[in-house]
Amino acid sequence: MIEFSDVGQLRSPIVVAAFEGWNDAADASSAAVEHLESTFDARVVGAIDPDDYYDFQVNRPTVSGTGDDRKIAWPTTRLSVARPTSGDSDLILIRGLEPNMRWRSFTDELIEAVHALGGETVVSLGALLADSPHTRPVPINGTAGDAGTAARFRLDASKYEGPTGIVGVFADACTRAGLASVSFWAAVPHYVANPPCPKATLALLRRVEDLLDIEIPLGDLADRARAWERQVDELAAGDTEVAEYVRALESREPETELPEASGDAIAREFERYLRRRGR
Repeated sequence: MIEFSDVGQLRSPIVVAAFEGWNDAADASSAAVEHLESTFDARVVGAIDPDDYYDFQVNRPTVSGTGDDRKIAWPTTRLSVARPTSGDSDLILIRGLEPNMRWRSFTDELIEAVHALGGETVVSLGALLADSPHTRPVPINGTAGDAGTAARFRLDASKYEGPTGIVGVFADACTRAGLASVSFWAAVPHYVANPPCPKATLALLRRVEDLLDIEIPLGDLADRARAWERQVDELAAGDTEVAEYVRALESREPETELPEASGDAIAREFERYLRRRGR
């Protein structure tokens, strides 16, 4: 059981979770939660005991400091709380590692913590490698765990079948526990899989911003996303095989309507502009 400290009074908190590992191509989803932590000055209120869930020969602890100040940091999953500068809800942020064992106990412990903190809606973030060109907007697949949540947030129910990671297991457990569960997955170009991928992180944050109807300060993330795209352009320009492959991907019809071309996306962008102008 997770022990909490310095929680304070939370306002209708909403959970946003991401886990490093198989679910986190190019660290895009964990970077999104990390951005929320730093942007909104989140404070850690609890952590899972790592002894029960992690193999330390796979995820090793790290040591830092000198002399009497030397400390060992154990790999784990932490919960923090934050208050956005806009909106009526606080955030419960979950960020950690995909566990190496006892996944069901791991998710049960997290759900118990969510209930204890008063959360009713959980947004799980993930990222996968896909045949998507870096020159296009990053595709984001959003699904809901049940029909009621799908209708509430205008999403589709998940139809995925196949291997899953802790994001899928956690999202399913949330639905079974009576929580409104939403998942967003970013498609990272597989030929540039090394982290970071700020363009995918930015796309995930914008979906979270739309879903929660809050303003998320992006800092220099948009600039870093553009710089990342220019660097990949240079990589492709210097390698004829990569360049031909990117052109082949670009020639395909997108599986879904491009985000910037959809009426809903244009409406959301305009509403966001009006909200920021009003503030």
